[in-house]
Amino acid sequence: MLKIIYEDKDVIVINKPSGLIVHGDGKSKEKTLVDDLIKEYPKIKNVGEVMEVSIGKELVSIPRPGIVHRLDKETSGVMIVAKTQKAFLFLKEAFKNHDVKKTYHAFLNGSLKESKGTVVASIGRSRSDVRKWSTGKSARGELRDAETSFEVISRIGVLENKGSTEEGTYTYLKVIPKTGRTHQLRVHFKYLNHPIVSDSIYAPDRKNSLGFVRLALHAQSIELDLLDGKKHIFEAPFPTDFKKAILFAKKGLMC
Repeated sequence: MLKIIYEDKDVIVINKPSGLIVHGDGKSKEKTLVDDLIKEYPKIKNVGEVMEVSIGKELVSIPRPGIVHRLDKETSGVMIVAKTQKAFLFLKEAFKNHDVKKTYHAFLNGSLKESKGTVVASIGRSRSDVRKWSTGKSARGELRDAETSFEVISRIGVLENKGSTEEGTYTYLKVIPKTGRTHQLRVHFKYLNHPIVSDSIYAPDRKNSLGFVRLALHAQSIELDLLDGKKHIFEAPFPTDFKKAILFAKKGLMC
């Protein structure tokens, strides 16, 4: 059952739960967000673009009805989906031109020394792991520009403005990506040596903590103009694990 935040004749805004992939990869038979979309909105089936991927020697078509952006499987939060081809093309252009402001909340391992800042580091495929993306010399193939701004909300286990990578120290922050590369936030905070809490791919040696058993990343809001000519801001409520972690931070461990 889709959790609808907003709907009109052009778009649907969804609060995606953690643990649900947006669309298939041509290999897995796992349930997807697209499955639910087609079930509840059959007319959306022909909206958007089909993605073609190579699996072995075979070219496989992956349906992505209405999908103009994605969230990783473990990431929760707000997503906008086009209901018509006109809306799809409009939203696709808005994302391409960086006219969409997305705000995430995340918990990082360790304490960032800076209270706010911007990470500018191009991203490409990892040389060591087909599941990963990377920066600099550890990346291969085409590197694409990527930029992420952040602002610390609170630190856990350390004094204000004191950097640390020690176990038991954490940073709770707001994150605004200017670009939308695959795994961008995960890669950029790994690049800063402060990977996101419970990231099994980019921080496999770190223990799950703060009550998270999934990636501690939530797409909190999205701001953009719609076809009605008006600016809209949509917000996804924090899921239970985020609420508990935020409360934990407020109970005297927040500096």
